[in-house]
This record gives sequence, structure tokens and C-alpha cells, in this order.
Amino acid sequence: MAKKNRGLSQSFEIAAISCGFSRVAGADEAGRGPLAGPVVAAAVVISDGCVGVGIRDSKKIAPKRRERIYETIIESSAARSIITIGAPEIDRINIYRAALYAMKLAIEGLSPAADFAYIDGNARIDVDIAQHTLVGGDSLCCSVAAASILAKVTRDRMMIEYDEIYPGYGFARNKGYGTAEHMEALRRLGPCPIHRRSFAPVKEALER
Repeated sequence: MAKKNRGLSQSFEIAAISCGFSRVAGADEAGRGPLAGPVVAAAVVISDGCVGVGIRDSKKIAPKRRERIYETIIESSAARSIITIGAPEIDRINIYRAALYAMKLAIEGLSPAADFAYIDGNARIDVDIAQHTLVGGDSLCCSVAAASILAKVTRDRMMIEYDEIYPGYGFARNKGYGTAEHMEALRRLGPCPIHRRSFAPVKEALER
């Protein structure tokens, strides 16, 4: 259970280690719902240096604090991996498959490798290690929450950069989600190269 200041405990990781596993990872993704930008996945093997800094579901942390925790995870975790998959590939294989594939690559990108993974959600990942799915895992499991922070901060930073490359859509504010501002800009300007053309509102804008 999340604590106000300390964040999530390592109870899930301890449970896996008690079953004989030694390097327990958590995996999560950010960016399934937006109309534009990549889906980003991360996998993290936390260490004692990550404990007590307030790791929990990234959506429940204020942006500035989330950035600070991100840096701690990058510096102190035993292993971490971040993968991005852009709009063209999302359009090719669909967002569901793209998110799962990104998590697969993130887990496989860990060095040293993990031997067990907790996966946020209810879908198993095609990896050659033991795994357990956790619906709402970013609110339950410390390593999944850490992955959610890496994924969200990475994606938010990318969307801020895209706002400068493709001005007018408000990407720095809406992060690619279909806000009123974004929808109005999409109708007025049409899609830009990072829009997901397989998503209905973008398809409609293309047909105008």
C-alpha cells in the first residue's frame, strides 16, 4: 500500500525473491491513449537506493517531484531500460501490440538481465523469464511504479520537444492527448508527422 511520503514498499519484490528469483523487474508503459507521439515503455530492477524516495504510480506524483524521482531511479536502480515506439509503428501493428512489444524490448534490454518480471496490466509479455501480471501494478508494486515514472517522464520530455518542432498543437501542455485545444488545432492544421493516423480523430482530420 502506498504511504504518503515513502511510497510503495518492496513487498512484491520480496515475495518473488523468497521464491528463488534474484533480479526482479517491473515493467510499464505510457502513452496508449494520445492521438500523437510515441508509446514509451520502461523496465526497472530497483535497489535499496531507490527506497524511501516516494516511488508510486507516476500519475499520482506532481511533475517536479516526478522529475526528481526519475533522476534517482536512473542513478540508483540496479538496472533500467527505456524503449520508445513511434506513431508509424503504432499505426502498422496497432497501439495494443505496440505497447506490449515496447515492454518486451524494455525487459530484454535490462543489463544485467532480470530473471522475473511484474507486468502492469493483464497481458503477458513474450519474454523468456518468469512473469506475473498485475492489474493496477503501478499502484501496487514498487518496481512497476518505478517503470511507470521512467516511461511517463521520458514521454513527457519528448512531447515538450515535439512542441517546438511542430508548433500549434499544444503538445507541451496536452502531451498528445485529445484535449479541446489539440482537437481544434488538428481540425485547423491537419495531422503532423507524429500523429497516429490509425486513431479515429486523426483519420477524420485526414479525410477533410
